[in-house]
Amino acid sequence: MARGNFNELLLFLAVAEERSFTKAAAKLGVAQSTLSYAVKELEARMGLLLLTRTTRSVSTTEAGERLRQSLAPRISEIEADIEALMAYRDKPAGTLKITLSTHAMESVVWPKLAPILGDYPDIKLELSVDNQFRDIVQDGFDAGVRLGESLEKDMVAIRIGPDWRLVAVGSLGYFEAHPVPTTPQELVHHNCINRRLDRVGGLYGWEFEKDEEEVRVRVEGQLTFNTDREMVEAALLGYGIAFVPESYVERHVAEGRLKLVLDDWTPKFAGYYLYYPSRRQNLPAFSVIADALREKSG
Repeated sequence: MARGNFNELLLFLAVAEERSFTKAAAKLGVAQSTLSYAVKELEARMGLLLLTRTTRSVSTTEAGERLRQSLAPRISEIEADIEALMAYRDKPAGTLKITLSTHAMESVVWPKLAPILGDYPDIKLELSVDNQFRDIVQDGFDAGVRLGESLEKDMVAIRIGPDWRLVAVGSLGYFEAHPVPTTPQELVHHNCINRRLDRVGGLYGWEFEKDEEEVRVRVEGQLTFNTDREMVEAALLGYGIAFVPESYVERHVAEGRLKLVLDDWTPKFAGYYLYYPSRRQNLPAFSVIADALREKSG
């Protein structure tokens, strides 16, 4: 393909990612007609239909999706290289996109970044809360936050938070009407507040461990959520036992509104890590964010 036609690839990629000629045109600051003409020229030159257009939506064909998946990481690398060339600027600057879970945001990332961002007005930070695993290169993120046990091997990773655990809790009123479980297996006889996993659509099997014995329990109950805060609220209202991050319920347990059960079956596991492609670490803006998040020993 002639070099002059690379612009058509960039315009196609914008439409494919936005799934809309209108949104892509607004993002790029060009006319919709320019985008439409460019995509049609690209399709004609390749002899392939790349986009399926209706009056309400735009989607990629199988060929178009393969082209999008091929282009996106390459364009991301070029953009990163250009950002690296700007490292000679005096002040850290640029936009950084990070994908992370709600709990990572609330417990580690935002508490550490909020106090320092005011010192770096040229850094623009986009924190995308998503409770499913994302391909950060494919999806255009600079970094992601995950638990230590689920890191991708080809990424650089730095620890940003302490170990923590999920704990089983219920209201005092609930346990007045139901026996307190002493083993994970007894949970099958309780009304449990389930968790829906966004990334696979299934229900989370509660995981326990004691004396090197690992137990996974499929619980049942009236309520299912995909967010921790609502699970805690339901437990406070007496709807059953919830299995949630300990930091969300410590105060309620200390003040007697919730009772922690199966404490000896819920050990801590590896905390959160910031993970990213190696090329990102040389960008001044990224270094500022990574250093602020890094878990300090002691």
